[in-house]
Amino acid sequence: MIEAVLFDMDGVLVDSEAFIAEAAIAMFAERYGVVAKREDFLPFVGMGENRFIGGVAEKHGVAIDVEADKARTYELYFEVIRGRLEEIPGAVAFVRACRERGLKVAIATSADRRKLEANLREIGLSDEDFDAVVDGLSVDRKKPEPDIYLEAARRLGAVPERCLVVEDAVSGVRAAKAAGMVCLALAGSFSEAELRAEGADFFAADLEGGLAALEIGLLF
Repeated sequence: MIEAVLFDMDGVLVDSEAFIAEAAIAMFAERYGVVAKREDFLPFVGMGENRFIGGVAEKHGVAIDVEADKARTYELYFEVIRGRLEEIPGAVAFVRACRERGLKVAIATSADRRKLEANLREIGLSDEDFDAVVDGLSVDRKKPEPDIYLEAARRLGAVPERCLVVEDAVSGVRAAKAAGMVCLALAGSFSEAELRAEGADFFAADLEGGLAALEIGLLF
């Protein structure tokens, strides 16, 4: 029996990945004169902004100040998302449906807390809608290591094997399975084939599809 649902954030609750890439591209151009492309960031999706920015810097041979450059990327991101950021279809309804069924719910994101709060605010949620919130600064080892999901389960008082993780990234699916959890993968940023190769158990295009599966008992 599933007793808790652990949500990644970017690409799962909010359709943010194009916007953070847009902000990071602008930061690289502004601070380093580097012309980065959105596809440069794809291998680092789900690993937190330090790696998201740092991986692209390595690709382009740029020595960066990670904290300063991340801060500037966030400044640009907060401007970019205002009035534009949308929930992944079905996300808010899925969170509320889980709570109505008596399931514990948590966010486990590699992003920093300030990005998490800004994203939730834009779609009408807050950390009060979750029983636990674990951000990327809460653990030393980021996805694809399992630490963030194990920490979320610990805070919920849930057994890892009874947790369902909702993910959209290869690194996140790998982290969920390493934690011994069941994984619902949303095929958006990555293909179903890529997510299946990492061991994802269920698949949906978005959380509207996930909600339909939840309502007819296909998930648990």
